[in-house]
Amino acid sequence: FSLTGKEALTHFPSLGPSTSSAQGKVHVKQCDLLKLSRKQKRLCRREPGLAETLRDAIRLGIMECQFQFRSERWNCSLEGRTSLLKRGFKETAFLYAVSSAALTHSLARACSAGRMERCTCDDSPDLENRKAWQWGVCGDNLKYSTKFLKKFLGQKKIGKDLRAKVDIHNTNVGIKAVKNGLKTTCKCHGVSGSCAVRTCWKQLSPFHEIGRLLKLRYDDAVKVFSTTNDAVGHSELAGPQRHSHSPKHPASPRSTDLVYVEDSPSFCRPSKYSLGTAGRTCSREGNCDSMCCGRGYNTQSRLVTFSCHCQVQWCCYVECQQCMQEEVVYSCKQ
Repeated sequence: FSLTGKEALTHFPSLGPSTSSAQGKVHVKQCDLLKLSRKQKRLCRREPGLAETLRDAIRLGIMECQFQFRSERWNCSLEGRTSLLKRGFKETAFLYAVSSAALTHSLARACSAGRMERCTCDDSPDLENRKAWQWGVCGDNLKYSTKFLKKFLGQKKIGKDLRAKVDIHNTNVGIKAVKNGLKTTCKCHGVSGSCAVRTCWKQLSPFHEIGRLLKLRYDDAVKVFSTTNDAVGHSELAGPQRHSHSPKHPASPRSTDLVYVEDSPSFCRPSKYSLGTAGRTCSREGNCDSMCCGRGYNTQSRLVTFSCHCQVQWCCYVECQQCMQEEVVYSCKQ
């Protein structure tokens, strides 16, 4: 399971108010519309609500990826993504991580929102979640989410192939990023807001925070190769040694590192991986030189309309004038 972009553009039939039999048929149809393996389709059909959650996760991951890379040469566009996922670039690493993070996040939220039949609120033993539920609060069920995701992605068998190890590692980086963002939130109940009764529950960080963390991991991604661990007798991922006191022995990447195996293309010109940067808007003081790859940029002025001189009128509305101003737009040359 990874972001190809095709699934997010698929229109799903609405469940709507209907019989459980009809809803079941629609759910199965939704599963069949998604680009999943045979095993994943089978799991999807057995989990009412999962197909909608998968679609939400795909959309969430794509939107966050495009937001984080909006100012980069590769802007996470849907064009070329299928070819990109077949390679071992840094960008591929980010796609695997943001895909698994979005799915983990969406599954946990779907459980707490009651959109999944087989899971509900978080039931961690260290929190009084039953009391939280009585107060109308439902903790995000990350425990169920991560357990189901491991089964859904089929990670029990780790391949000997270097790319397989890299993809699994990056997938787990995404899951770990969601786990690290899990916070305990508490609410006080009592007279005048006193804390005579306090209810606590688990709550996930907003996905923007997770996306920002994964982008930092992308910026510091580690190039790896396969090496044999004599102690355990099988191959492991290895990268450059971080500390100079032991230069001869390669270092294993940390569980939070995004890893890749081959250098990325420039993404300057159209290729099977992207449309290139021609025509992309940029910031003259910021990223035009980098994004335009030395080709230069065009400058264009345009008039934009916006609301101005707004005043609150009695009783309940705001009255604004329409103003115009000139805006300069910079775009990369062909």
